[in-house]
Amino acid sequence: MTTNLNQTTFPSNAQKEVMQAIATLGQKLPFLINLSQDERRSLPRMGDKTRVFIQKTMEVANQNSDFLPRSFEVANMQREVELYEELYPILLAIAKLHELVEDTYMTAGNEAYTSARTVYSSAKVNGRGIGVDAVVDDLGRRFSRKPRKSSPESKSAP
Repeated sequence: MTTNLNQTTFPSNAQKEVMQAIATLGQKLPFLINLSQDERRSLPRMGDKTRVFIQKTMEVANQNSDFLPRSFEVANMQREVELYEELYPILLAIAKLHELVEDTYMTAGNEAYTSARTVYSSAKVNGRGIGVDAVVDDLGRRFSRKPRKSSPESKSAP
């Protein structure tokens, strides 16, 4: 990874505009639901094989509805399949954007952390006695390790 984001700028109004765009997406998708972890776990996994299965059974239902239960509404299934298919490209685009934002966020954080460690190391070595001792000590707590519990020494039999 040879990315260097220290020359990148994010205009002050850009974050607000991005947040507004995200809010607009939410408004365009008012039917979105929020599942609990238990609800999410109870649902079958939805992958490419499931998509093909759904498409083929939709074709079967459209062509042979006579063997389906009377209470089964093919039109309802058609709407469910259409919504499922319409959301798929949106899901892919958002997933790609999420990955890009997350990768950039992680890289920016790593670069900022590397710079912060340089400042801390320099302050620790060269900053003593110039008024930053308390800050250096406070920052040093980030790296302090708790003493490891010593294992009981095994006693050897005589």
